[in-house]
Amino acid sequence: MISSDSNSQCFLLFLLLFLLQPFTSRSSSTTGGAKASSLSLVLPLRVQKVPSLALRKPSNKLLFHHNVSLTVPLAVGTPPQNVSMVLDTGSELSWLLCNSSAAHSFDPNRSSSYHPVPCSSPTCRDRGRDLPMPPICDASSPGGRCHVYLSYADASTAEGAIATDSFLVGSSPSLPTAFACVASAYSSAGGDTDAAGLLGMNRGSLSFVTQSGIRRFSYCIPDHDAFGLLLLGNAEPPFPLPFNYTPLIQITLPLPYFDRVAYSVQLEGIRVGHALLPIPKSVLVPDHTGAGQTMVDSGSQFTFLLGPAYDALKAEFSRQTRGALAPLGEPDFVFQGAFDLCFRVPAARGKPPPGLPAVVLLLRGGAEVAVGAEALLYRVPGEVRGADAVWCFTFGNSDLVPLSAYVIGHHHQQNVWVEYDLENARVGFAPARCDQASRQLGVASP
Repeated sequence: MISSDSNSQCFLLFLLLFLLQPFTSRSSSTTGGAKASSLSLVLPLRVQKVPSLALRKPSNKLLFHHNVSLTVPLAVGTPPQNVSMVLDTGSELSWLLCNSSAAHSFDPNRSSSYHPVPCSSPTCRDRGRDLPMPPICDASSPGGRCHVYLSYADASTAEGAIATDSFLVGSSPSLPTAFACVASAYSSAGGDTDAAGLLGMNRGSLSFVTQSGIRRFSYCIPDHDAFGLLLLGNAEPPFPLPFNYTPLIQITLPLPYFDRVAYSVQLEGIRVGHALLPIPKSVLVPDHTGAGQTMVDSGSQFTFLLGPAYDALKAEFSRQTRGALAPLGEPDFVFQGAFDLCFRVPAARGKPPPGLPAVVLLLRGGAEVAVGAEALLYRVPGEVRGADAVWCFTFGNSDLVPLSAYVIGHHHQQNVWVEYDLENARVGFAPARCDQASRQLGVASP
């Protein structure tokens, strides 16, 4: 899930040209890192649907929110409390709902290893530098505790105190981990899930990846109701995979709209069927403010493109599907505020027609993310037109959200094994049967 940057102030840059280069990762010395470096864990990854939000707005102005998330099981505290957390490679600080009245939450009063982080701690003073809104000192709390406010592009928010406790992942030794103990959280998706919080997996200093010293992890997301897989550390897929890698990208200058700790890759082109879209290279690279980076994000459901690239994709996909898909014909209908290319599909069919052209995202180094078949369209819950259901194209317009980036969401990572290799500063993609892999590694279906 993409964090919402509250600092919209643009500053003068003395250098208008910047260098885009592969990111060179550095080893980090963190608490628990020595233990985690030898991790070899296989965890179930659940694709969970969230009940749709009951909307008061007209149905043609559906709110932007995520109604599918990826959750993983962990145990937190002493004695351990079992929780499920949303896996989010687009966020840094993990958080748990610390509200004893909530059905799914973490109770810090039951954990002897729980410790609030004071304002004087380096965790509060220095390590929150990569968060969109740095922590502040709550002078009114006992001893002055470190307070944090988190917000996301879908208008979800979380607010609470930073604390430390033991995180137990699978059979590994417990890892002392800083996280936000959240008293209140708002999800724009509405509904109820069994997730007690969010597991931040980006490259920031307070992410779970950095704190645990994990140098490699990967996941495989199924395309239907089955468990996927999350592999941490040295755990290997159950069968050989033809990975294609793309380097992580870093900009040397600090820029206001470039997320330095995201998994940023370079989008170099988009193909629809056999047609390469005529998108200028300048549209696909970050501009002088840092806007326009491409991020791989397990916390975002769909994929978002900046306006010029989206317009080109929308026009070509519409051209190639003319006659195969019936346009919705309602110009004001915008699903989740960003998806305005929608179609009518007979409800009895249950899925889009076969033979739709695949959309392929071309990345630096030869890696590709290919989207085809049912992943191209998404059925809008509750929207019917006579005997037809409403299906929308699963690529959205970043300019409508608004986002200042390209985002590759988890809906387009289905049946793709995605590997985050921090040691070699790269992200790998390989087609895979995720349900088959889960069975081979002993992860049962729900």
